[in-house]
Amino acid sequence: MAHGDITHIDIPVADLAAGAAFYAELFGWKIAEPPGFEGYPMWHAPNGISGGGLAPRSEGFAQPRSYVEVDSIDETIAQAEASGGSVAMAKSPIDETSAWAVIVDPDGNHIGLYEGTPGG
Repeated sequence: MAHGDITHIDIPVADLAAGAAFYAELFGWKIAEPPGFEGYPMWHAPNGISGGGLAPRSEGFAQPRSYVEVDSIDETIAQAEASGGSVAMAKSPIDETSAWAVIVDPDGNHIGLYEGTPGG
């Protein structure tokens, strides 16, 4: 994937098991909790490329969130802030080769940022 590609979509659900069953049946997604990501079932679409996770619905995370791959989260955050955006969640490591963050655009949309190597 390259800078600007959508890499991941999180879908907030009230009940992880019920959400997993719904999306698996509806779209044929394969859904499992990879080691190290317990409580965060990840889905893969039949195309083998698209994917994301089911996350517990919590305050401030009530709508699906797309994640965009960037070359540098730090540079993208600086550019977003210079263009009228803000940071909802600071850069945080996923593993030793990957990190994520969430920015807010000037219209209030939350967009996830992803930097690194998928799967570590």
